[in-house]
Amino acid sequence: MSFDRVAPFYRRLEKLVFGQQLQAARMAFVRQLAPRRRALVVGDGDGRFLGELCHARPDLPIECLDASAQMLALARDRVGDRYVQYLHADIRDADFPPRRYDLLVTHFFLDCFAEKTLREVVAKLSAAATDDAVWLIADFHDPPRGWRGFWGRFLIAMMYRFFRLAARIEARRLITYAPLLEAQGFRLTSEITLAGGLLRSQSWRRGASGEVEV
Repeated sequence: MSFDRVAPFYRRLEKLVFGQQLQAARMAFVRQLAPRRRALVVGDGDGRFLGELCHARPDLPIECLDASAQMLALARDRVGDRYVQYLHADIRDADFPPRRYDLLVTHFFLDCFAEKTLREVVAKLSAAATDDAVWLIADFHDPPRGWRGFWGRFLIAMMYRFFRLAARIEARRLITYAPLLEAQGFRLTSEITLAGGLLRSQSWRRGASGEVEV
């Protein structure tokens, strides 16, 4: 899986289809973050979220991992090297020290994997997270059934078809990741939805009570 081929026009494509809504989903909780010690941002793409995180938390050490060298180059051009260490690797091949990060960020990333790989990815990231880690996730969500959700379901199907060809993602449909996070001790603490329920931004925390604040 690599987004090298779509990196040059990804932002324009995103804006054409979704306007500013994907970026709004990415940014939903960044200003509310309590102080963190070390962050791992995975699959951030061209660095728009990364730049905002650095602005909001300029003292936070951040590691940014992406399988796309082109996307990492765009992120580095946007954000620079002062606060961020850039890691070029596929998440499936990456090795992380245990209990290293108390902030994980996987925006529009988990939806790239089929169920078996998704389980492995969540387990790997969870092993690298501290006992009080926060995990921020923005992703697509299956819209309601019926005619109101028809456009959303059609759009998701077309996106999967496109990115399977252009970026060689393995997923063919959305997989519910919530049970996988819960099995690793994370609990949903905050959630917002956008685009009529097509987009969902969530904040999870390990060791939290599980009471959702919307």
